[in-house]
Amino acid sequence: MSGRETQPERTALSWQRTGLGVLAVSGLVGHAAVEHRSPLLLVLAGFVALLGLGVLGGLAPLRYRRLRRATPGAAPAAVATATAVVCAAACAAGAAVLALR
Repeated sequence: MSGRETQPERTALSWQRTGLGVLAVSGLVGHAAVEHRSPLLLVLAGFVALLGLGVLGGLAPLRYRRLRRATPGAAPAAVATATAVVCAAACAAGAAVLALR
């Protein structure tokens, strides 16, 4: 198998890792919310979880199908969306840390 044939699979796996990482952050924020009985943080964790599921269920398959159709190239909208999701997850984690001090 050449690198060209495995490139869509590698890309799909990296998008899945991104979505799973966002879900992991939401799980940690959710755990802290339950532990400290903070409904606001629980809502924040749910929102971040929905963003992670959007990456896993929406962006990752979309990008994989596009690469399989042999239309490679940058996907600025998808990359910008994934970047915004990761930044939102980081802000949620930061907010959780600051709120629990």
